[in-house]
Amino acid sequence: MDLHLEAPPEQVDVLVIGAGIVGLATTLRLQEARPDLRVAVIEREDRIAAHQTGHNSGVVHAGLYYAPGSSKALLCREGKGRLERYCEERGVPIEHPGKLVVALDDTELPRLAALLERATANGVDGLEEVGPDRMREIEPHVAGVRALWSPRTGIVDFGRVADAYARDIRERGAVIALSCPATAIDRRSGGAIVATPRGEVRARAVVVCAGLWADRVAGMSGDQTRDAPRIVPFRGDYYRLTPDAAGLVRGLVYPVPDPRFPFLGVHFTRRIDGEVWAGPNAVLAFRRDGYRRRDVSIRDLAGTLAYPGFLRLGRRYWRTGLAEMWRDASRSAFARELRRYLPDLREDQLRFGPSGVRAQALQRDGTLMDDFDLAGRDGVLHVRNAPSPAATSSLAIGDRLATRVLDWLGPA
Repeated sequence: MDLHLEAPPEQVDVLVIGAGIVGLATTLRLQEARPDLRVAVIEREDRIAAHQTGHNSGVVHAGLYYAPGSSKALLCREGKGRLERYCEERGVPIEHPGKLVVALDDTELPRLAALLERATANGVDGLEEVGPDRMREIEPHVAGVRALWSPRTGIVDFGRVADAYARDIRERGAVIALSCPATAIDRRSGGAIVATPRGEVRARAVVVCAGLWADRVAGMSGDQTRDAPRIVPFRGDYYRLTPDAAGLVRGLVYPVPDPRFPFLGVHFTRRIDGEVWAGPNAVLAFRRDGYRRRDVSIRDLAGTLAYPGFLRLGRRYWRTGLAEMWRDASRSAFARELRRYLPDLREDQLRFGPSGVRAQALQRDGTLMDDFDLAGRDGVLHVRNAPSPAATSSLAIGDRLATRVLDWLGPA
């Protein structure tokens, strides 16, 4: 049956809002745990995986970066294993070209050592600290003095993973209603009524996986207080390396993260289709789904610029922001940044590539929320913050959300 023709049922046990990879994984985990449940998914767009799931670089993260003991660290490791097994069972192509995290000079070595300590605490498989000779064996064209080598970092097309989730969900009897946004949530005793343009849905529990609109949907249910985080959209643009340049990169080449700055920085990613992407930058998107520079929403932009958290963030990182904007406007500047890691790369070997928008939860004090944020009450559960590695972690996040919902619903 064509998903575009499906309408949401009038009554379900669980309604999931959002057909990105986290919403679909949560639905699947609910069905696996309780096959008797009536579950439905509603999605505002005319296709599944329309935003972060369908626009990311496709990296299956091994867990190098995340604070030990955090939800990201725990769910990334658990989710990676589940994702790999799922892809193998469903015939979804997945590869492990490995990631090289490069220190360009001696000033970056203390940060590389700190990253090694963190990655070791997180149990990253096969992790190896390497010097210049071993670096050249792994990535012959990459500059640097020392690196961490993560051979089990992988790549996959997360759009194909989401498609596989959706097929499993429908085979288990759930409805996925596209072009069907939530417009209101009315909490009632024993659940909630969710309004859509195609009718109301009464649910015993609601799971909101709304990504770029997470805070607005939380507001519909009365869960967006003054001090709750807001979603601020950051656009990241990639370049594609031309076929003659793609051979300069064998796998994934990343910088050593600098804890002073909020984003990771540009890197090189070999894709499952053989392309190599370079990027992304990180600039404010002028619309929540603003994948192009010319995409502007007065409502979205005004809301961001008036938010105290964004103003505080801007004051803290204005120099970094200006540098990102310059690289966004100038391919030459972008190429210069890339050549720090890949000296043989020429500017004419870069082609404009895709863009993504990161749904970043920002606190009122100007602090970017780093960890996953899963919270709820009275039968409505919200995924407030699920940046990378949410796709890698999707089945583990889905399991945690499903467990919470099943506790609410009680035994069959």
